[in-house]
Amino acid sequence: MAEATKERPNYQGPPLFSYGFRPFFLGAALFSGIAVPAWILILTGESDLAFHYAPRDWHGHEMVFGFLPAVITGFLLTAIPNWTDRPPVRGTPLMLLFTLWLAGRLAIAIPWITPLVSAIVDGAFLVVVAGIVWREIAAGEAWDRVPMGGLISLYAAANILFHVLFLSGAAMDLPERMALAIVMVLLALIGGRITPGFTHDFLAEQGMTEQPAPFSRIDGVSIVLVGVASFAWIVQPQAMATGWMLVAAGFANLVRLLRWYGWLTWREPLVLILHVGYGWLVMSLLILGGAILGLGMPTEDAVHTLTTGAVGVMTLAVMTRASLGHTGRPKHAGIMTVLIYIMVNLGAILRLLGPTTEFSKTPMLGLAAVCWSGAYILFAGVYGPMLLRPSIDE
Repeated sequence: MAEATKERPNYQGPPLFSYGFRPFFLGAALFSGIAVPAWILILTGESDLAFHYAPRDWHGHEMVFGFLPAVITGFLLTAIPNWTDRPPVRGTPLMLLFTLWLAGRLAIAIPWITPLVSAIVDGAFLVVVAGIVWREIAAGEAWDRVPMGGLISLYAAANILFHVLFLSGAAMDLPERMALAIVMVLLALIGGRITPGFTHDFLAEQGMTEQPAPFSRIDGVSIVLVGVASFAWIVQPQAMATGWMLVAAGFANLVRLLRWYGWLTWREPLVLILHVGYGWLVMSLLILGGAILGLGMPTEDAVHTLTTGAVGVMTLAVMTRASLGHTGRPKHAGIMTVLIYIMVNLGAILRLLGPTTEFSKTPMLGLAAVCWSGAYILFAGVYGPMLLRPSIDE
């Protein structure tokens, strides 16, 4: 994402609704800080909170179709003006869009709202986001971004399918896999674009001769393999061929990652964390593929390499960098930002390894949740004031 450091001068409304990253990054951070501990309390029997869905289905839906779309929307609404050279969605339209997202979270959580109304309210958000993305692509003639519009449309369709299956009494694992498969592709596309790009800038500033390899056939093949493996996982989640495809995609993206010289960015955690996040994507492909092949951990635990690891780390990497760059602050990770990175990675590691240790599973999951959701709460505490105030260079 290109980093404009100034807000457009013709906007006079509340700073929170001047750019998409502001309300959606803050909302996503606060929501994850509430939803994950709530899930652990339900899981351990410490809370009898009741939702429309069974606890596990509520947790899966709200992280995949609630928390993550907020982060993606904040990213897209901030990046699209740079792609299209058009004014951003801001002011009242942005406030209404954020309200629609928040209404979806409340509609899912409040038991006395009928399931059909909840489905309509929650399902509408990603449909509207997809409509905005397509409108901006068409108006700005940014046809090279058509894949992004297609992926967001499929994401919206997956959420609608989730609600349809619930209302019909069917299992809802298919739309969850659809969403996670789309997320894999998004990480390969977006992460594979911003990670070498920002690494190039940093290494150039440091006067280093080493530079990330330019986009080549290796990158293209790596993305295609992720797409093919993700599709196979949707339609044949337990097939041996699917496992081998995921493993092949993992090794291809490991080669891709190593071509970006991430180890040379250790002086700037704001850049290094992007490589760590992409490394989690590589691990998720390998571990999930291995689980399907009968190697290592069960598939249910392996999926958390993607959700708590790749998604958790990469979203905070993007959220911290964009929040600094777009509010006019130096793009440097201070001690609190480094602590955010440590906490989210520790939470992901504990969630991944906890069930395999000799310790009780429940305390390990609780500690993982505290670290992971605590990273987002800390983001809200450190970056919230930046998001609520005008850019310092206005």
